[in-house]
Amino acid sequence: MKRELRSRLLTARRARRPDGVATAADALCAQVLALPELPSAGCVAAYVSVGGEPGTGPLLDALRERGIRVLLPVLLPDDDLSWAEDTGERTPAERGLLEPVGQRLGVDAVGDADLVLVPGLAVGADGLRLGRGGGSYDRALARVAPDTPVAVLLYDDELLDAVPAEPHDHPVSLAVTPARVLRFSLRA
Repeated sequence: MKRELRSRLLTARRARRPDGVATAADALCAQVLALPELPSAGCVAAYVSVGGEPGTGPLLDALRERGIRVLLPVLLPDDDLSWAEDTGERTPAERGLLEPVGQRLGVDAVGDADLVLVPGLAVGADGLRLGRGGGSYDRALARVAPDTPVAVLLYDDELLDAVPAEPHDHPVSLAVTPARVLRFSLRA
């Protein structure tokens, strides 16, 4: 079921027009900047969007301009995530990703974040996130304190009633789209 749903969602993302992706990125940025969790966040773990993902470019710039320390993931050979501080300079990496050019801080650095922004393909009404299937973010989320807000960034039509889940899948506490913010029960 996960494979079929991922395929359908990725096909829909590929069909999005570049101008629509850019407009959504600006609206998504505004939604995240308006989160009540943001003013007290000294450090935010985020990611660099690629392809048809909801755009994070404007958001990353805005966070740094506000003086917030931003951590970005670096994909390791075992599909785990190390982290590095975002200076705005990025380099191409495997799988079409863009990674920060800085000192690698290790896999536990995500635990320093006061707010964690993660990619996803969809989220269910229970806060379970459907990722791309590599498990990288589920491993990273296991290192985040249970009271740290975790938000998945999505398009509005990627909010679903339910997504297939497995025991290792970590729920998120928020879903942020260009039009709205949904809050879920605190993560377990």
